[in-house]
Amino acid sequence: MHPILNIAIKAARRAATIINRASLDLDLIEVRTKQANDFVTEVDQAAEAAIIDIIREAYPEHGILAEESGHSEGASASEFQWIIDPLDGTTNFIHGFPQYAVSIGIAQNGVVQHAVVYDPNRNELFTASRGKGAFLNDRRIRVAKRTKLQEALIGTGFPYRQFEHIDAYLGIFRELTQKSAGLRRPGAASLDLAYVACGRTDAFFEMGLAPWDMAAGALLVSEAGGLVSDFGGEGEYLESGNVIAGSPKIFGQLLPVIRSHCGESLSR
Repeated sequence: MHPILNIAIKAARRAATIINRASLDLDLIEVRTKQANDFVTEVDQAAEAAIIDIIREAYPEHGILAEESGHSEGASASEFQWIIDPLDGTTNFIHGFPQYAVSIGIAQNGVVQHAVVYDPNRNELFTASRGKGAFLNDRRIRVAKRTKLQEALIGTGFPYRQFEHIDAYLGIFRELTQKSAGLRRPGAASLDLAYVACGRTDAFFEMGLAPWDMAAGALLVSEAGGLVSDFGGEGEYLESGNVIAGSPKIFGQLLPVIRSHCGESLSR
């Protein structure tokens, strides 16, 4: 295992310890609203600080892009950037809904090379390094083998911050409800992508995500044999915030459905 991935795992587990401790006393947690339907807690901030402390100790020169604090020092100078969501699924967390994760991606010269997604509720550790495959608790994982969209289980995320594309989304949702085996909206994109990687779902799509929501999960999918793109079928999903991921056969059937509902502004 690459040394940088070991540090990422250590950081994710440290953050999870903070999250698990806080989950025992949810009533005591102070919640702030960043914008409509977008929350942050002192737990997000403490977990992020713990991750950054571990990174700084091991790699003080590396750049960091983190959800709660934004760019940290060194972000523009280093060829390495850590892309962190200390608690993906904060809304689930504050309701006691056990679907949230710590997500850490490490990019080198703008390309994500290592990924960790850790689910503290199930003690499931998803890891990947580019070219080395994807793993769940040290066991190799692969995307599902289903070949027909009508047999596929599709993960998604409802628009919750910005609603200008809600009609396009509902059109996609309506069509896929009729053409797939079902849609699921668990509420943490990093885990949604990890579930595609290990075959629990056949594909995932969402619009309006931030890089830290999907940097790690997207690498898990590609290293597990899947495909990841933006809504135009290109590789600019970290920039656009719109992502489709899936096993190759299902991805190929899902992409045209999504594109048929999207105007020029979404098809990238």
